[in-house]
Amino acid sequence: MITMEHVCKSYKIAKRDAGIKAALKSLFYREYESIHALNDVTFTIGDGEMVGYIGPNGAGKSSTIKILSGILTPDSGTVLVNGRIPYKDRIRHVRDIGVVFGQRSQLWWDVPVIDSFELLKDIYTIPEPQYRQSLEELTELLNLKELLRSPTRQLSLGQRMRCEIAASLLHRPRILFLDEPTIGLDAVSKLAVRNFIIRQNNIHKTTVILTTHDMQDIEALASRIILIGKGQVLLDGTLDDIRKGGSNIDETVAKLYRTYEI
Repeated sequence: MITMEHVCKSYKIAKRDAGIKAALKSLFYREYESIHALNDVTFTIGDGEMVGYIGPNGAGKSSTIKILSGILTPDSGTVLVNGRIPYKDRIRHVRDIGVVFGQRSQLWWDVPVIDSFELLKDIYTIPEPQYRQSLEELTELLNLKELLRSPTRQLSLGQRMRCEIAASLLHRPRILFLDEPTIGLDAVSKLAVRNFIIRQNNIHKTTVILTTHDMQDIEALASRIILIGKGQVLLDGTLDDIRKGGSNIDETVAKLYRTYEI
């Protein structure tokens, strides 16, 4: 169970004008601007749900994921994930979550993928029998057999993303955070990733929170949509609720963005 109640998060960003004069001035006096990334965000996600968390760039999606995964601490509000406060009990919390960032890697760049997996086994202290079982299952389902002995830097983007997903699931997390998991993938790789996520949810009842700009990912994976804009939850409903604005999901979401002026 995931619960966020009245969560707020702000950042201070340094601002200065262009030019050498402004650069010298900033050495002694800096001007800051407060950015409200999240403003009174409240929602609940049940066990085994697959939720699409959508919104334009800068809406607050990544800040939400980082708070839920324990990377960031909110300014105010309450956050509970499986009965724990993520940023106060990070060691136990990370054993229950898996995170995939489409533009970041948790695999070591210059070593074979299997070495990264072995290191993750030690980090998560995964028992050897469970690790071997998970590795065999993920290798078969994601077709990784020919990739395990290759350095990460030699893999294509689609191959790397399959390995990233496997790395996030080796310790059998109850919750999977997916941030742009199919970005840059070809059509075949996207289908493979989507089918695997659906299978993982069906077999292991893994809770999935998906942030993406690809509405086809949302349509294929999520039964519920949370729309966020300017740091606030603007809409929380089923995919059918979203579709009431039109038959094409991309056009419907674009219309929602215009409606809420985000």
